[in-house]
Amino acid sequence: MPIVPDDKDWTWVLERPCDECGFDPADWPFAAVPPQARELAEQWAELLGSRPAAELATRPDEATWSPLEYAAHLRDVYRIMLARLNLMLVLDDPEFLNWDQDETAVSADYNGQDPGEVADELLGAGEAMAGALFLVRDEQLPRTGARSNGSRFTVETLARYFLHDVVHHTHDVGL
Repeated sequence: MPIVPDDKDWTWVLERPCDECGFDPADWPFAAVPPQARELAEQWAELLGSRPAAELATRPDEATWSPLEYAAHLRDVYRIMLARLNLMLVLDDPEFLNWDQDETAVSADYNGQDPGEVADELLGAGEAMAGALFLVRDEQLPRTGARSNGSRFTVETLARYFLHDVVHHTHDVGL
């Protein structure tokens, strides 16, 4: 059964703390994002390797994804944000293609995926994103890009926005 889509514009997390997960953008200078992105991917991979597949695929309620669905989503978040980061570093003010995360969860059958494969892919995506962020030079931080809904980001704010997504879902499953 599909989850009711989340239609909130979460860009406010760049300006103030998130009441749900405790993420405060002021606590995350850009240089702190890459190691944390890597560490969180490792925590998710450990979670996927430490519980039975049936438990990982169990939703706590009808309105909440299972840990496996969250992990598959985060794997894709790492990949999407890496693509957006790369666009911002090579193009002037690119507009990002829309990504419907809820449609992707259904069409890619997040809950039917193999936890071991998701763990491996999440580790790879985490390493790729962390590596790309480590290579960003200070003079590249103000480069810009925009979502199709008009939300604008710099490289620096995109990194924080991305990290909030990972932190938030890590909180959602109690890691």
